[in-house]
Amino acid sequence: MNFNLDEAVEILERTPQTLEHFLSGLSENWILSDEGEGTWSVIQIIDHLIEGEKTNWLPRLEMMVSGENETFPPFDRFAHLKQDSKGSLEQRFQEYRRIREVNILKIKQMINPESHLDLTGVHPAFGQVKVRELLSTWVVHDLTHISQIVRIMAERYREDVGPWVEYLGILKK
Repeated sequence: MNFNLDEAVEILERTPQTLEHFLSGLSENWILSDEGEGTWSVIQIIDHLIEGEKTNWLPRLEMMVSGENETFPPFDRFAHLKQDSKGSLEQRFQEYRRIREVNILKIKQMINPESHLDLTGVHPAFGQVKVRELLSTWVVHDLTHISQIVRIMAERYREDVGPWVEYLGILKK
């Protein structure tokens, strides 16, 4: 096992600022593009990350640590698409950063790595899951969406790179 709470927090702390530094100030073509019908744009991914901060990760973690043995409420991975999201990308980053900072503080206050990592909760699809698994998944979820954003952006130039597409792994299907 590789999980280490301090290392997990290192990634969780950096995701909002990483995305903000990478995406702020870019033209709308970058943040509104997607990979085709039924896929998300960069801005929709940011909305999804915000929704997860509010309704998924921390509420489930709190249930596990409190000893509630009830099944987690299902997380609607598409809830952000049903909401009327307004505001600029910068406003979204401010919200994401603020919520994540609060959540990180709660993790640090709530989780004792010596005694809490093997506590369990009940996932609606997977059954029993451990705190360490939820935290690991949260980190990998962040990394997955960072990767997805980069892939979406690269896809915009698929045709423009010409024959170099053969050497650009991110454009391999």
